[in-house]
Amino acid sequence: MHLAFTVLFVLLFVLLCVLGFLANGFIVLALSREWARHGRLLPSDLILISLGASRFCLQWVGMGNNFYYFFHLVEYCRGPARQYFGLPWDFLNSVTFWFGSWLSVLFCVKIANFSHPAFLWLKWRFPGSVPWLLLGSLLISFIVALLFFWGNHALYKGYLIRRYSGNMTCKQWSRRLETHYFLPLKLITLSIPCSVFLVSIALLINSLRRHSWRMQRSAHTPQDPSAQAHIRALKSLISFLVLYALSFVSLVIDAAGIFSESDWYWPWQILVYLCTSVHPFILILSNLRLRGVFGQLTLLARGFRVA
Repeated sequence: MHLAFTVLFVLLFVLLCVLGFLANGFIVLALSREWARHGRLLPSDLILISLGASRFCLQWVGMGNNFYYFFHLVEYCRGPARQYFGLPWDFLNSVTFWFGSWLSVLFCVKIANFSHPAFLWLKWRFPGSVPWLLLGSLLISFIVALLFFWGNHALYKGYLIRRYSGNMTCKQWSRRLETHYFLPLKLITLSIPCSVFLVSIALLINSLRRHSWRMQRSAHTPQDPSAQAHIRALKSLISFLVLYALSFVSLVIDAAGIFSESDWYWPWQILVYLCTSVHPFILILSNLRLRGVFGQLTLLARGFRVA
């Protein structure tokens, strides 16, 4: 790729990360203030602050990892840097996916309208189980990170002592681990929270769609506030679904190492971090409390500008 395009994509990646820092940091600070003021958080706010904190940390680790890899490729591949960056990166990726899945489940049990006994039981029990689910997600993600750390350590040992099975070169040894270890592990560990997310989002979208259809057949018009609220909720959920699916696919392909040494490395990294940077803005705009705090900050900034 031409140098100018590489610089352009690097700048776009940095801009995307900066926007993600601001949005996720805003969510964490706003809800932390709410926590300090009232001494507790609602289950939805607890998931939001956990998701915002994990995404905030993930982007910092991701920026450090990507720039070190790009400018020090040989040291990254043959030294211990891959292990040091990989452990927090894999942990934060896994925990971010789990937190996003629990957020979709909470939306489903709060908004969806089903009369099945299993759903009614989940609607009753899930909000109180949120703290334990978050702690369980942290434990699962730590185990996942250790499994990836073992693979990175095996890769580092292979480079260090130059011992490979058969007559494989360093690059062949790395490719074999990526294909037969990292890719299946990434598929297995991310498919579980992704399946939970897809089921809950599909149920919620179906419930909102049926409710909107019933409202259209009744006296309500598409301009009614209630109908508009359901339309906005559907748009928000569909955008969350698209970003989450894009993040899952990009991380799985990234685990295969297809774009790790190609000219499309930076465009691909933009796709990898698109969800963590864009979705926080959707959460801010769709959450009444966060939207109110954001509006207050906007008015305050305008007042400083006028002064």
